[in-house]
Amino acid sequence: MADERILWEAEFNQRVTTYWLLSGALVFVVSVVGIPLLPLWFLFGQLLTKRYLQTYRCSLTTRSLKFERGLFVKVEKTVPLDRITDVGLLQGPIMRYFDIEALSVETAGQSSAGALLRLTGIQEGRKFRDAVLKQRDLVVGSHEDQAAASTNVTQASSPVSSTQQEQILLEIRDTLVRIEEKIEIRHKNESPPTR
Repeated sequence: MADERILWEAEFNQRVTTYWLLSGALVFVVSVVGIPLLPLWFLFGQLLTKRYLQTYRCSLTTRSLKFERGLFVKVEKTVPLDRITDVGLLQGPIMRYFDIEALSVETAGQSSAGALLRLTGIQEGRKFRDAVLKQRDLVVGSHEDQAAASTNVTQASSPVSSTQQEQILLEIRDTLVRIEEKIEIRHKNESPPTR
């Protein structure tokens, strides 16, 4: 949109690469068969994790949260702020040691369990989360204000009184009852006799 502007360009903590490197090493150790590959992982993993971090981009705009990442497979997501239901902050003991945080973004109507977005290593995670929630509230509030204004305009311009509206609704109800009765009679006449 033309009026959409960037409010905050997120930055990522460089120490997240060490966290990813150790997480990968843990996977190799747990799998047992990966233990011989550990030296290769530590040799090439540092380069790989640093390159991967360079692909991370996240920005908060006036209307959405935009995120992209990926070395081999590029992932780009745009989450409208009015769809965000929760922004969580995660910091386990190892993450705390490296002074990194993970931000998780959940949306209304998302098809899978868990977070739609997970931003590991975001700097000033709490401030970024608060900024996202504040902007979401502004966007949702403006939608609600527009809906309320629209309802007020409709009610103010409506020439039909509440008594007339009630009469119209009663007529609609009676018409629906007659239609249901005709459908029931038709089904009784069409159904074959049971023996």
